Amino acid sequence: MSTTDRTFAVHEVYAYLRVRDAAQALEFYKRAFGAEELFRLTEPSGRIGHAEIKLGGTTLMLSDEYPEMGIVGPKALGGTSFSIHLHVDNADAWIERAVAAGATVLRPAADAFYGERSGSVRDPFGHEWLVGHHLEDMSPQEMQRRYTALFAG
Repeated sequence: MSTTDRTFAVHEVYAYLRVRDAAQALEFYKRAFGAEELFRLTEPSGRIGHAEIKLGGTTLMLSDEYPEMGIVGPKALGGTSFSIHLHVDNADAWIERAVAAGATVLRPAADAFYGERSGSVRDPFGHEWLVGHHLEDMSPQEMQRRYTALFAG
């Protein structure tokens, strides 16, 4: 049977964070974002090989860095190439909560052209989080119109 004859299905997608000091990261995510720890697998040395937390209805996976295997986090890389978006009930309040837990504001909450109030923070481990809440419904065409208007000056 060739691959064209098979049915392929993606069942779920998980973000998997690599952090320096996963134990501290787990505690931060609980305080900052109300995460519920599902479980962790810890080596005798204390290094966490795998942990899972629940944020809303989404599972997020994380582990300590394993530089000997090329598994490093944003601090080792000097930054991150992606951000995680939390869609919440009150972006301002959630950003304040994250900052109180140790995050740094990258962009304060503001109303955006795409119908959301959002801002962003960097957690103490180098990951960036967009935090926003819904303001208004709109079509993709209206979003594009507003986006284009931003560049029209």
